[in-house]
Amino acid sequence: MSNKILRLPAVKTKTGLSRSAIYARVSQGTFPAALSLGPNTVGWLEADVEAWIDKQIASSRRMQEQVA
Repeated sequence: MSNKILRLPAVKTKTGLSRSAIYARVSQGTFPAALSLGPNTVGWLEADVEAWIDKQIASSRRMQEQVA
C-alpha cells in the first residue's frame, strides 16, 4: 500500500475531476476524505485515490454488463 500523499493538482490530474467536484464528493462521502497537512494544506493518500478510481471502473463495467 502506498503512503504517498497527493496534493489537489495531482488528484485532479489522476481523477479528471475539478476541484469543486472533488470537494462535493468528499462532502457526500463518495470520495476519500483529505488529510490535514497543516493550517491551509490538505492531501490525499494515493492508495485511497487509486482505490476510488478502481471502484469507479468496476461500477461502470457492472452497469455496462447489465445493459448488454
